[in-house]
Amino acid sequence: MECNDNLNISDQFGHLWVECEDCYGLNYKNLFKSKLYICEYCGTHLKMSSSDRIEFLVDPGTWDPLNEDMVSIDPFEFDFEEETYSDWFPEDMGPEEETGPEEEEEPYGDRINSNQIKTGLTEAIQTGVGHLNGIPTAIGVMDFEFMGGSMGSVVGEKITRLIEYAGNLGLPLIIVCSSGGARMQEGSLSLMQMAKISSALYDFQVNKKRLYVPVLASPTTGGVTASFGMLGDILIGEPGALIAFAGKRVIEETLKEEVPEGSQASECLYHSGLLDIIIPRTLLKGSLSELLKLHGYFPIT
Repeated sequence: MECNDNLNISDQFGHLWVECEDCYGLNYKNLFKSKLYICEYCGTHLKMSSSDRIEFLVDPGTWDPLNEDMVSIDPFEFDFEEETYSDWFPEDMGPEEETGPEEEEEPYGDRINSNQIKTGLTEAIQTGVGHLNGIPTAIGVMDFEFMGGSMGSVVGEKITRLIEYAGNLGLPLIIVCSSGGARMQEGSLSLMQMAKISSALYDFQVNKKRLYVPVLASPTTGGVTASFGMLGDILIGEPGALIAFAGKRVIEETLKEEVPEGSQASECLYHSGLLDIIIPRTLLKGSLSELLKLHGYFPIT
């Protein structure tokens, strides 16, 4: 009964408090945005929407979005009801799971629509140009709330166009990464975005000699980590961010070896040389503007 009472309390007062996923402390929701979604008890950097990140990073009144109307379609019309989890992984299913009722998977097109309604976004990334402490900058911000920030063909196309746009105007590029990786519902089309974005970045960095800085938020995994997430001139991680190609559970099930706790956190990756610097969210905007100035980009006067 005590467990049920706690659940009822969480449902009843969930609109007032945000529970920290690390220390389980309750943060007052009305003040949480002003604190940049950082837990006041343990300092954990919790997930932040793309709109809030843009509001935090970009000077007021300077944000000019790009390619807002691009939306995904269902290229393969894959029927999830024909396959079940037990068809793919029968050895992982216990007797209860095998005989229990099958969960109907939402069709891809319907899932896109429901995520658009839930988040108010058309896709899992927002791209545009704005001023960062007065410095004109091309910025892309991924949103984990939209299908786990997965990279489909539209996300890849928006990033590629942002890179080309920044290169043509001579702007620096910042992309905030927060993604579960490539979008499985689009199959090879989503995997092709890795090569397309990497090719555009090569021209941007090598031929046009422009600065690209990715900010790796939690989580940054899969095809995003394997492509533009790790191709920056300066790699910045948020404190405690999960950064990996495959998750801990997948690695352990595949290799049959235990993955040490914390080995995929940004602090461990920094000490291993994979990241250049870890910057707390409260200092991120000022640090980015200083890096841009250091590389020859200055505020418009």
